[in-house]
Amino acid sequence: MNNHRVLFTAAALAAIGVSHAASSDESQDDAKKPVIIQTEPWLFNRETRYAHTLPEVDGPTITVTKKTSVVKLDAQPTVIDNNQREIFDRLPGIVLAEQQNPTQLNLTYRGLGNPQESEFVLVMQDGLPLELDWIGFPTLYYLPIPQTISSVQMIRGGSGLLYGPEPQPVINFISRAPAADRAVSGTTEQVGGSDDLFSSFNALSGTSGDWDYLADYSHRQSSGQRLNGDYHVNAGDLRLGYRFGGNQKLTFALHAYAVESGLAGLMTAAQFHATPNLTTTPADRLWTDRYTAVLTYENKFDEQNSFTQKVWSGYQDLINRSDTYPTPFTPTSASLAEQRFHYTGLDGRFLHRWGRGNALTVGYTAYTSNSPYNQYSNTDPLVDRDDESGKRTYGDERRTNYAAVFAENVFRFQYFHLVTSARFDHEELKSKETVATHTNLVDATYRKNIPLFGIGIGNDFGHGNETYLNIAQGFRPLRYFDIASPFTNYSSGNNPDPTHYVTYEAGVHGWPEPGLYYDASIFQVNVHDRIEARQLSQSPPATVDVNTGNTRSRGVELEGSYDLLRLWPDAPEHRHIDVFANASYLNARFTSSRNPSQIGKTPAYAPDYVFKTGITFRQDKLYKASLIVDSVASQFFQDSNLPVFQGNTSIIATQARIPGYTVLDFSGEYTIAERFRILGGISNLTNRRYYSRVFISRGLVEPARERAFNLGVAFDLS
Repeated sequence: MNNHRVLFTAAALAAIGVSHAASSDESQDDAKKPVIIQTEPWLFNRETRYAHTLPEVDGPTITVTKKTSVVKLDAQPTVIDNNQREIFDRLPGIVLAEQQNPTQLNLTYRGLGNPQESEFVLVMQDGLPLELDWIGFPTLYYLPIPQTISSVQMIRGGSGLLYGPEPQPVINFISRAPAADRAVSGTTEQVGGSDDLFSSFNALSGTSGDWDYLADYSHRQSSGQRLNGDYHVNAGDLRLGYRFGGNQKLTFALHAYAVESGLAGLMTAAQFHATPNLTTTPADRLWTDRYTAVLTYENKFDEQNSFTQKVWSGYQDLINRSDTYPTPFTPTSASLAEQRFHYTGLDGRFLHRWGRGNALTVGYTAYTSNSPYNQYSNTDPLVDRDDESGKRTYGDERRTNYAAVFAENVFRFQYFHLVTSARFDHEELKSKETVATHTNLVDATYRKNIPLFGIGIGNDFGHGNETYLNIAQGFRPLRYFDIASPFTNYSSGNNPDPTHYVTYEAGVHGWPEPGLYYDASIFQVNVHDRIEARQLSQSPPATVDVNTGNTRSRGVELEGSYDLLRLWPDAPEHRHIDVFANASYLNARFTSSRNPSQIGKTPAYAPDYVFKTGITFRQDKLYKASLIVDSVASQFFQDSNLPVFQGNTSIIATQARIPGYTVLDFSGEYTIAERFRILGGISNLTNRRYYSRVFISRGLVEPARERAFNLGVAFDLS
C-alpha cells in the first residue's frame, strides 16, 4: 500500500505544478479569442450522455475518468411492489440476493463480499448514507419507494473517495424534485395484485415564487407467498425549499419509513426442491422504523464558485423476534433483539472552476451515532416489539465517531484530462458490553486513521467518445461485530486492521449518435487483509478477529443502449424503442491466506457472469412497455467452496453452489385522456423457481419470489 501512496502523492503534486503552467498558457490564448462552450468535446450530445452517465462535474462531485452508470426511472414503466430487479436491471454487474418480503436490500458487486444487507456497498439517498449505522453497522433495511426516485446513480472506484471509504460501488438514489413549472401538481396510484397485494402512492408538489414543496405518502401490504410472509410498508416524504438572495437556497426534507414483516424462515436445499413454499418459522417477526431530517444550504457565488452544506439527523431501529421451536411450527419462547440507532452528520463541499474546464472540489464529512443493542428472552413466543419484560441476556452500549476531509481536482490539457484525489479518514468505534452470556465483556475504544489516494486520466476523441483510466484506494471500516458480539467471546487482544482495497479500471465509453451509448472496461480489485474470526481456545471459548488473506477480482464489464427509432431521421422524436444490454465477466480468486488450502479458491458470491438485457417501447406521455431478462451464473455461497454439514455427520444441508438462474419480467403503463394511467406487470414471467440468498453460517436458503401479477390505475393532476 505504501508504494501506491507514494505514486499517487507524486502524481498529484506533479499534476498541480504542470496544470498551473498549462492554465497560464490557456488563459493567454483565451484573452486573444473567445471560447465557444458548445464546441468543447465533453459537451457533445449531452442529452444521450446524461441519460446513461453522470456529468463530468456533477454539482460538487467530479466524476470524469471514473466509470459511472445512471438509470432514469421515467424512461421505464412504474416499479410496483418489491421487484428490486426492475430498479437495478440497467446497472451492470450488480448481484441481488433476493427475498420475498421488502425488509432489506441485499446486493454485492464484483465478488467483494456477502450481499447480506448490502454490507459491502455504500448506498445513499441524495448523497447521504442509508445504512443503519454508516460505519459501525452498515446494513440496509430501507429502500426508497421507487415512485419517489428520479434516477439511480452507480459510481465505481475513485469517485467513492468523495462519498466514503467503502471500496465500490456507490449506489446513490436521487429524489424527485418538486414540479418547477406549476403551483400544484400531483398523482395518485392504486394497485392490486397477487398474494393480496395492495399498493398506494400519492404525491403533491409545486413551485410558487421563491418557494417549492413536495409531499408524498405510500402504503403497501401483502399476505406474502408463504405463511408468515406478510408485510406492511408505510412511507412518506416532505420537502420545502426557499430561494433567497438570488443565488442561495435552503431546503428542508423529512423522510419517514416503517416496515412490519413476518419471517417465513430458511430451509435446506432439499426442502426447497420438495416444498418451495414451506414455512419453517411461523411466528418470527421483524420491525424497522426510520426517520431522517435533512437541511441543505446551497450558494452559487458565481459561475466559478459554489458551496453546499448538509446537516442530517435521525433515528432508526431494527427489532427482530426469533422464536424457539422444539417441535416444528410450535413456538414455545422468543428472543427479542433490539438495535436502535441515533445518528447526526455534517457534509460540506466547495467547488471552484478555474482555467478552461478545470475544477477543484474540497470538503469534509463528520458523523456520530449512538447505537445501543439489547436482547431479551421471553416465555411468550408472541411478545410484542416493545415488550422488554423478559430477561435481559445481552447489552452493548455502542458509539461511532467518524470524520473525513477530501479534495479532488480535474486538470484539462489540450488532448487529455487528469484527476487527482485524496481523502483522510478517522474512525473511532466504542463498545461497552454490560450483559452477555460469554465471560469476557468488551469495554474498549478502537481508533483507525487511514489516508486514501486516487488518480485518473482520460481523453476525449472523435465525436462523443472518451477513454478513462482510474486507480483508487478504499477500505472497509471496522464494524461493531468486529469488536463485540452477543454470539462471540472476543479475547482482550482483538484488534484487526480494516480491509483495504485497490481498484484499477480502464475503458472507453461514448455517445457518438443521438440515442446511442456504450461502455466497455476491464477492471481489477485487489483486496488486502480480509477479516475473519479465529478460535483461540474451546474451553473456555475465546475468539479473535484476524486479517487472514487477500483476494483478487478482475474481469470485463460491458454496457450498451440504443434507441432504434433514431436510425430513421424522419421518426417522431416522442417515440422510442430502447434496447439495452449489459454484461459482466468476473474471475475472482484468493491469492494468499493463512490457510494454504484456500489459495486459488473463488470467494463467495462471485458469479462468473451477470447478463441483463431488455427492450422498452415508449411514447412520451402515452405508453411504456418493458420486457427484461436477468441471467446470473452459479456462485459459491461460502469462501471454502465446500458443502455445509449438519453437526459432525455427513448429511449435506445444501449444495456448495447457488445454481444459476434466468428470470423474465414484464411491466407496462398506458395513459388515457392525458390524466389516467393503467399500470400492470408480471414479475418472474416464466415462474422460475430459484434461490439466490443463502445464509453462510448454516447453509440454509431463502426462496426467491415466484410469478406475481399486479394491475392498477393512476390519476395525474397535471
